[in-house]
Amino acid sequence: MSEAVRDLFPGTLHDASFATTGDFPVDEAVSSQFPAGTKILSANRYGTSAWTVTARLDVELPEGRQERYFLKCATGDSGRLLMEGEYNAMSELYKTAPNLVPKPHSWGKYRLLGGPDETYFFLAEYVDMSNRVPEPNQLCSKLAQLHRSSVSPTGMFGFHITTCQGRIPQAVSWNKSWTDFFTTLLQHVMALDFETNGDWQELDQLEKRIISHVIPRLIGALERDGRTVKPCLIHADLWEGNTGTSYDTGDIYIFDSAAFYAHNEMEIGDWRCHYNKIHNKVYTRTYLRHYGPSEPKEEWDDRNRMYCIYYNVIFSVNHMSQAKAVRQT
Repeated sequence: MSEAVRDLFPGTLHDASFATTGDFPVDEAVSSQFPAGTKILSANRYGTSAWTVTARLDVELPEGRQERYFLKCATGDSGRLLMEGEYNAMSELYKTAPNLVPKPHSWGKYRLLGGPDETYFFLAEYVDMSNRVPEPNQLCSKLAQLHRSSVSPTGMFGFHITTCQGRIPQAVSWNKSWTDFFTTLLQHVMALDFETNGDWQELDQLEKRIISHVIPRLIGALERDGRTVKPCLIHADLWEGNTGTSYDTGDIYIFDSAAFYAHNEMEIGDWRCHYNKIHNKVYTRTYLRHYGPSEPKEEWDDRNRMYCIYYNVIFSVNHMSQAKAVRQT
């Protein structure tokens, strides 16, 4: 077993938790998700993740058919939120757009693992993918179809369970008003940003002005004068690292979702951020060909800039908290 796995999963592992071959422990909570008689042929560390440890399982089902699965693990209360949130987010996406996401399988808590923190897992279909930047037309057409065809189960904005972007929980309680929902969503990460990075008076003044004046005027215009906003299911963390292209079919997949029901334009606010290679304007232009801007159309770019603020602030919280954690180890 690799040092990285031992570091994340401190404690004693029961001998039965190991697969036939490989460097990754497979707890009985994971193996029990398969039909009785399934053989786990191998389990190995696979891929990289900033917040979790990941592996690939090769299994043989009772009828002799072999399949592959992607396994992701994290520890503690934050790990539970991550794994439960991702399973539910990916399940909701799969229900609406099964051609766009790897099929989610299950999530749960490790049974045999010792140590001070509980360990949780998320199990999904393994798709062999390249990490090249996605082809714009295929990505945007599939994304627009997801946004159009998705239906909020409550008719409101939000999600039925907390989802996380990175390792930061989002404020996604149901709300019938998009303006009110977005205000709460943004206030939540603004508060976390000050908690993580400290006070900054000028930023505090600016953010209060955004909440009190800009959002009611700019986002509120979507819900005035007889206009309404459709709650659309969005991935909510869509950068190039959360996309892949199947080697076998050429199909684009998205994963690591932080999904909730939102104004569809919220999705592509992330593409304005400087750290995102989908920052290239061809993606935004292509998306808008498949799903045009909401009214008032002339304010689309300002709304896009506003939605980008959310992604930039939560990015700051995620990566500064990660840096602090590294310094403390």
